Amino acid sequence: MSEGWVDEGFGAVADTFAENFSLFAELGAAVSVYSGGRKVVDLWDGDAAPGRAWSAETVVPVFSCAKGLVSVVVHLLAQEGRLELDAPIGAYWPKFVAEGKEAITCRMVLGHRAGIPVLDKTLTFDEIAAWDPVIAAIEEQKPLWEPGTTYEYHGHVFGFVLGEVVRRITGQLPGAYFRTAIGDPLGLRAWIGLPAAEVPALARLEEAEGRPQMPDPEHLLMRIVTMNGALVFPGLDVPHGWNDPDLLAMELPGAGAVASASGLAGVYAAAITGVDGSEPLLTTDTVTDAVREVSSGAGFLGFDGRARWGSGFLLDSPFRPTLGPRSLGNDGAGGQFAFADDQYGVAFAYTTNRMLGHGDPRATRLIKSLHTCLT
Repeated sequence: MSEGWVDEGFGAVADTFAENFSLFAELGAAVSVYSGGRKVVDLWDGDAAPGRAWSAETVVPVFSCAKGLVSVVVHLLAQEGRLELDAPIGAYWPKFVAEGKEAITCRMVLGHRAGIPVLDKTLTFDEIAAWDPVIAAIEEQKPLWEPGTTYEYHGHVFGFVLGEVVRRITGQLPGAYFRTAIGDPLGLRAWIGLPAAEVPALARLEEAEGRPQMPDPEHLLMRIVTMNGALVFPGLDVPHGWNDPDLLAMELPGAGAVASASGLAGVYAAAITGVDGSEPLLTTDTVTDAVREVSSGAGFLGFDGRARWGSGFLLDSPFRPTLGPRSLGNDGAGGQFAFADDQYGVAFAYTTNRMLGHGDPRATRLIKSLHTCLT
């Protein structure tokens, strides 16, 4: 039986959440919805870890949902006039321009078009945790294609490039600045770099039976998602798996966020409507800029091109159906998904600790039910 609460009019979301536990053998999960800046759904059920039930405080690794947190920060800095998305990154980071990267902009990185989805240099786990060795390797990297001409998912490099721009503008790494500017003032349970005090609230990830096999470790896609094997994917256990507190404590802004469902939904609500009476972080014009399509179709690797990207966010598509053309969000490898839509004034997040295949239907079913409630 799900715990939490749901406002009248959103019962279909609660019904679907309960159904997911029987249809997909959920282990533990949560769903949260804000409407007009007010929380209207906050539900959880199942086990966070063996012998420990999910609770309102439970947080879970949400993988590339981190890109949404970073993208909100980047758009906020642009809105404040501190960053120009279409200016060369070299204007903020002079050494970045080496090896043919002079024309790369933050917009190209946000749209996965920069040509640097993976690094030639293989770094150790400790070097990645130290940040600066990654930045040096990015400076030395040659683009795989002429920047701007095609796209491919910039798994971890996305976060390090944009994060270094954030650091040079604000003086803080992106996870720290997110907490300073958004997370701490609004009391949101979402982090890039999990504090040690939050580890007791951490859910344990589990692989679902029948999860699709990943390509060979030398395949470009695997190099992208593991940073040439320094990280493991899939892979959950210590050392360096996604249940390892040492990994989750580091600033890994492309894929290392940890959040509760209500914390993740709260970030998106803060962006488009404000929460509990606060002003929205992003203006309508900023959201319009963010939801303009930058990339779609088969990219550099030629995979199924059903996804569509705006500037830093997944857009409504057959791959990730949301509410419509004003929806913007990001998903995580375990099935987690969060998005907002300023036309409806709604923000949504689903988190889980049983990892199915990428783009699995659990969140999509909840969003369909949400749409029914709204219309």
